[in-house]
Amino acid sequence: MAKARLEEIYNSEIRSQLMTKLGLSNVMEIPKLEKIVLNVGVGKDAVSDSKVFDPVIKALTQIAGQAPVKTLARTSIAGFKLRKGMPLGVRVTLRKQRMYEFLDRLINLALPKVRDFQGVPTKFDGRGNYNLGIKEWIIFPEISYEIAEKVYGLNVTICTSAKSDEHGLELLKSFGMPFRRA
Repeated sequence: MAKARLEEIYNSEIRSQLMTKLGLSNVMEIPKLEKIVLNVGVGKDAVSDSKVFDPVIKALTQIAGQAPVKTLARTSIAGFKLRKGMPLGVRVTLRKQRMYEFLDRLINLALPKVRDFQGVPTKFDGRGNYNLGIKEWIIFPEISYEIAEKVYGLNVTICTSAKSDEHGLELLKSFGMPFRRA
């Protein structure tokens, strides 16, 4: 099985560049991608109609290339008519080749399709991981307008082995992530 394009670039160029740029002495300290988690919250639509998950699962399967799982409510909230164990969203975790292929499509195909795109924010979580909220999943080329009558948002979490936000930022910049100018 052939390696993903970004994975080859990471192994051949980015690792050595990061090692010198970040001043690391050990090759095991070089930050790398660990996983990418895609999450779609269906919310109040799921409380009244359980069939709302079918198009969401179909769309997320096309985006990710693997089957997602439903996320369940942890607690009951009477005001929202929500019971513990009710499905609320759909999530998929990408690793290895699928992770690199998704990141490549996100950076080079999906994000440039966003209207008035100025770049993504540079806010990390304090441990080198990055969260990106996408308002409409239609920006992915795999998704057609006929799949779902309703368009949902998509949360993309990029987990890295970076020890700090600066290292995580440099890793994603080296992959070509279009960050906003400060």
